[in-house]
Amino acid sequence: MTGSLCFSLSQARRLALTAQGFSGRQPSAALKSTPLNRLIERLGVLQIDSVNALVRSHYLPLFSRLGHYPTDLLDQAAWGQGRRRTLFEYWGHEASLLPLSMYPLMRWRMQRAAQGQGIYQQLAVFGREQQATIRRVLALVEERGALGAGSLSTRQERAGPWWDWSAEKHALEWLFAAGEVTVAGRRGFERLYDLPERVIPAQILQHPLLEEAEAQKGLLLRAASALGVSTEKDLRDYFRLELAPCRHALAELVENGQLQVCQVQGWKQPAYCLPDPSVPRTVVASALLSPFDSLIWERSRTERLFDFRYRLEIYTPPAKRVYGYYVLPFLHRERIAARVDLRAERAFGCLAVHGVHEEQQGLDEEGMQALALHLRQLANWLGLARIQLSCPRASAARLRVALAGMGDD
Repeated sequence: MTGSLCFSLSQARRLALTAQGFSGRQPSAALKSTPLNRLIERLGVLQIDSVNALVRSHYLPLFSRLGHYPTDLLDQAAWGQGRRRTLFEYWGHEASLLPLSMYPLMRWRMQRAAQGQGIYQQLAVFGREQQATIRRVLALVEERGALGAGSLSTRQERAGPWWDWSAEKHALEWLFAAGEVTVAGRRGFERLYDLPERVIPAQILQHPLLEEAEAQKGLLLRAASALGVSTEKDLRDYFRLELAPCRHALAELVENGQLQVCQVQGWKQPAYCLPDPSVPRTVVASALLSPFDSLIWERSRTERLFDFRYRLEIYTPPAKRVYGYYVLPFLHRERIAARVDLRAERAFGCLAVHGVHEEQQGLDEEGMQALALHLRQLANWLGLARIQLSCPRASAARLRVALAGMGDD
């Protein structure tokens, strides 16, 4: 490693924040489809999750970076018609929205899924044993157009919890993983599936099929660009790539000069970045972060970058939770300075703040004012008139004072 590029931890943070699009919010008047699509292209992926305690997870990373924006811009990009559609759904980093430009990079994963590889074991077994059901469901999609699993189900018994899918739902999920259907739209949160040729532009579908190794190198480069500086594990995690082929592809990218080996202060593993990185002198950014934000979803990297240990406690029994049910980290001046347990209580028109926890260094008055402002902006974006604090901690008392200066609770 002698002679490799070296970054201090603060430089690594600035590289990461800049790569992730935290470079200052634009005025809301400028937030049209072009800057939104440009940001998603930069990130490469928006994770989708069903939890709706505040807002669906794919909407929040854009708000964290751009501020107040119309969510229908993202809806149109993801599920609109014609040229308005610039994204597609697939397994990127878990269930994800990805730019259409990345569709060719995912075809190898679809082919592997069709062979029963790289998918859930239960789904792979279904694909091997239930091809008659799969072909029947595909014929119905071909005949009727975009369909949800609920409209196809023939099961008589009541569905159980979680992954107790009907045979038709299993068939659609197998077809989706294999690339034989794609998501045309959503009804509520239910996926509506259709044939790719009715959803994905022809020029995208006609792109020459990439070899698996070439596609994985392309994904690693996209990950490196979106992360700024990252270890091998960080790069693999971004698009959930497997260890052995990833290491081979990574070695080729370094040998070809497309990636550069580097070191980061305090990191035990070597890191990688794009050639000739430019480290900004400072990053002025404040943001509440979704638990599924690509800046922090790899928890060990979050600890290495920000000295911030973060675990989602949704599935932790209430009595054992440390910070709360749906906790958003608060990024302020290049560090994660606090975490806030939030809920959108739409029936009461309020943004409920159930917990405010400052990190060890705490928030100075300017930082607390920034948090109050971001909560007010978040409430406005969600269409919630009030902010309601129900936290007995001293941090919440300071936040209440800051909010009072803006006319809130």
